[in-house]
Amino acid sequence: MKPLHETPSDARRAASLILLRDGAAGLEVLMLRRAERAGDMRSGVAVFPGGVLDPRDREAHACVHGADDATMSARLGLPSGGLDYAIAAVRETFEEVGLLLARGAGGQAVEPGAVAALAPWRDRLQAGEASMPMLCQAAGLTLDLSGLAYYSHWLTPPGTPKRFDTRFFVTAAPAGQQAEADLGEAVELMWLTPAEALSRERGLKLLAVTEVTLKELSAFPNTAAALAAARARTAVPLVMPRRAVRGGKPTVVLPHELPYAEIGRLDPAGRADAAAELVPGRVVWLSPNVARITAPNPGPMTGPGTNSYLVGQGERWVVIDPGPAIEAHVQALQAALPVRPVAILATHTHRDHSPAAAPLAAATGAPVWGRLASHPMWQDESFRPDHEPADGERLVLGEGLTLHAVHTPGHASNHVCWWLEQESLLFTGDHLMQGSTVVINPPDGDMAAYLRSLRALRAAHDDGARPLHWLAPGHGFLVAEPPAVIDALVAHRLRREAKVEAVLQAVRAEGALPLETLVPRVYDDVPPALHGVAARSLLAHLLKLEAEGRAVQQGGWRASA
Repeated sequence: MKPLHETPSDARRAASLILLRDGAAGLEVLMLRRAERAGDMRSGVAVFPGGVLDPRDREAHACVHGADDATMSARLGLPSGGLDYAIAAVRETFEEVGLLLARGAGGQAVEPGAVAALAPWRDRLQAGEASMPMLCQAAGLTLDLSGLAYYSHWLTPPGTPKRFDTRFFVTAAPAGQQAEADLGEAVELMWLTPAEALSRERGLKLLAVTEVTLKELSAFPNTAAALAAARARTAVPLVMPRRAVRGGKPTVVLPHELPYAEIGRLDPAGRADAAAELVPGRVVWLSPNVARITAPNPGPMTGPGTNSYLVGQGERWVVIDPGPAIEAHVQALQAALPVRPVAILATHTHRDHSPAAAPLAAATGAPVWGRLASHPMWQDESFRPDHEPADGERLVLGEGLTLHAVHTPGHASNHVCWWLEQESLLFTGDHLMQGSTVVINPPDGDMAAYLRSLRALRAAHDDGARPLHWLAPGHGFLVAEPPAVIDALVAHRLRREAKVEAVLQAVRAEGALPLETLVPRVYDDVPPALHGVAARSLLAHLLKLEAEGRAVQQGGWRASA
């Protein structure tokens, strides 16, 4: 069973309510602009109504309609107290903007005029002089939570002066009631479409959670559609941004962004000094025994550039993937190495990974390790290994620091990943990429071999032979949860293979078709600018299907009989 979330000791429990209505331009959401306060990180920001839970919110369970604690707690993934969050969201909304989700004594929706008459209670609630049970008893009301849908769960990043563990709810604004700012917490109210709230013309100061929520809401034409989508969610994950640096300035990184996992590893306490970008020539220490230097060769196939890694301790260090033969990069590697390397390791010999091996070896006298490719196409012709590592070969770099060679053909016939045993870290070259799939380019690339290599990595993790906690790819940041990454990649390749077969079946009447005719049909979900690259992987899929008797090449490609 998945463990229940516990609010960190340095965070306060909070709740927020996203109020929606249908306007002339479509879906609108109520935003409030917070007061300007020195030292407040939320000073002047545009947010949804909300705030921290009051211990007395629990006392209001008895005056609630349309929800109970057991059901709400289960929805929020809590053992109990889930109803407290919903009550807090309703209370804070009344305090800040004067809208109240409630029913009268007869069970009918409370009249707008009756809500307006309760205005004095807003100040009393904010001052802590009253509670929601007191208000409900005095006015003969029950809080109406029947229309609330649980929307999202956000936790403020570690290291911030004030952290909040906030549950967001969404509902339709109560009909007829007029929102009015309290002029304390809320100094301005705005009913805006999500697009208006996000527009540069408005210039609203937005927190990451608000910006993400507005982008999500912009997909819905009206309130009914937005609420239906929220209620249909089977799970609401916790989202915790991380603080980092990009371009020399503070930034916030979200879980779906590529640097996120690495920032969590390098800066779990939230010092906000980890980089959210890969800068050529910069030395990034991923652990006391591993450093990364990115080469200045960005491009469509290399992303931000090729990563070179320094691995070792004491007097024994190696370079994994020296990269392109760019003088500035070779000099950066030499400057960062604590000592002369004992070896220069190439994961494979594509031209962005191994050409610097020769000049680096000449400068340091270190031997070059790597395997020769079976086919010369697209290979580094300058590569001359002093040693070809065998699958499973061990390279001891010190007491308690060992690299293992893992032959992983597929992307290239000579591809070798290197597993750092003590950190359960796999240097993947181009076998596993971050955020994208690799090109399998025949004749040296082989789709069947690629899938076998991926499954072998997964099996070695599962049986404990080579546990995988992190991936260090040839392009991009560190990648967490390798087993899930491998599973997703295998599933993606098999879905593409199934699509290839489906297209071949669909065009049987047209006879054998050339590769260039099949590409736009099989890769209709890929931009046409990438179809040239996609054609190489399509050929790899077709050759695999041909070897398995599921496709035939006869002046073109067709399904087997």
